[in-house]
Amino acid sequence: MVKLIMGLKGSGKTKKLIASINEVLAEASGDVVCIEYGKKLTYDINYRVRLVDSQEYAVGNSDMLKGFLSGLHAGNFDITHVYIDNLYKTIGADRANGEDFVRWCVKFAELNNMNITITISDDPEQASEDIRAYL
Repeated sequence: MVKLIMGLKGSGKTKKLIASINEVLAEASGDVVCIEYGKKLTYDINYRVRLVDSQEYAVGNSDMLKGFLSGLHAGNFDITHVYIDNLYKTIGADRANGEDFVRWCVKFAELNNMNITITISDDPEQASEDIRAYL
């Protein structure tokens, strides 16, 4: 399952992400991973969540992030939830590329029985119809 938290800068996306992580931790039986751009969530995220700074692994575009997610899963089949904060900062602010990445995540999550939640700084009204289904 893929869920998008989309809104313009300052609309509270990261706070919603943190709240979702805390909810999942209370009930999840598997491992939870949060990928962020920069080390901003260190003190906001519970220690049981594997917090990963994408900059430390030179993830700079969507293909690299796809490989990174695939590698995380290959190394740990117990991951049930992946959170990605600030998608456009990680892969570049390109709406078409971001939407293609979301479509890939839908297939990847379904294939691997995983939940993926992504925050995107963009106007939800500008998203394509199929992407808005995940809001």
